[in-house]
Amino acid sequence: MVTTRSSTSAASRNIFTHAPSSFTLLWLAISLPLVIWDTGYVLGRPHTMHGGRAHWPLWLPYKLYGEVDYVYGWKAILDKNGFTAAQSTLNVIETVLYLAYLWLWRSRGSWEGGDAAAPAAAPGDRERRGAWVVRGRVGALALLLGFSAAVMTLSKTLLYWCNEYFSGFENVGHNEFVDLLLMWILPKYVYLFHRILVLFLFANLLGAAASGAWLVGSAYMIWSMGSEMLDKLEHTAHVKRE
Repeated sequence: MVTTRSSTSAASRNIFTHAPSSFTLLWLAISLPLVIWDTGYVLGRPHTMHGGRAHWPLWLPYKLYGEVDYVYGWKAILDKNGFTAAQSTLNVIETVLYLAYLWLWRSRGSWEGGDAAAPAAAPGDRERRGAWVVRGRVGALALLLGFSAAVMTLSKTLLYWCNEYFSGFENVGHNEFVDLLLMWILPKYVYLFHRILVLFLFANLLGAAASGAWLVGSAYMIWSMGSEMLDKLEHTAHVKRE
C-alpha cells in the first residue's frame, strides 16, 4: 500500500497531543513548593513546631498559623487529631502525580511549531503560536495524571472546609473575622478556583483529540483539563465513525 502525503498528514492530525496551559504551569510552579513545605511541616511535627529542633527558620511562619488554625497547632497534637497528618499523606500522593505529569510532558514531549508567517497569535492559540507538546499514549497518560491530581486536590480542599463546618468551626472559630479572612478564607478560595480551572483545561485537551487559593486553582485545572478531555473524546468518536 502506498502512503500518500495527504493520508500521512491526516494520520498525524489524529494523534493525541497535550500541552498544559501557561496558567497551569504558573500555578504548579507556585503551589507545588508550598504543598511540599506544608507537608514537611505536618509530617515532621512536633519537631517542626514552635520549640522543636527543626522549627527555625524553615517553618517559622507556622507559629502564627498554628494559632489561627488549631489543626496546625499544639491542640491537634495533644488531642491526637489525625486529620491533618492524614491529609498531608495524601498530599504526598498528589505531589507525585503532578511531578509525574510534568516529567512526562517535558521529557517525552517535543516542540510543535506554529505558523511563523501567520500574524501574531492570541495567547491561547496554540496552533499558530506553537507549544511544547507530548503526543500519543504518553500524552494521554500525562493528561490523565494531571487531571486526577487536580481532582484529588479539589476534593481534599473541600474536605478540609467541610470538616470545619460540620465541627462547628472548632479549629478556626476563635479568630476575629479580619484575621480569619486574611489568613484562612482567602488563601483557600484561591486554591479551590485554580484547581477547578486546571481540571477544566485538562478536559479540554482530551476532548479536542491556601485552601481558598487552592480551591480556585484546582477548580481552574478541573475545568481546563476536563474540557480538553471531552473535546478529544468527541473528536475520536467522529474519526471512528468516518
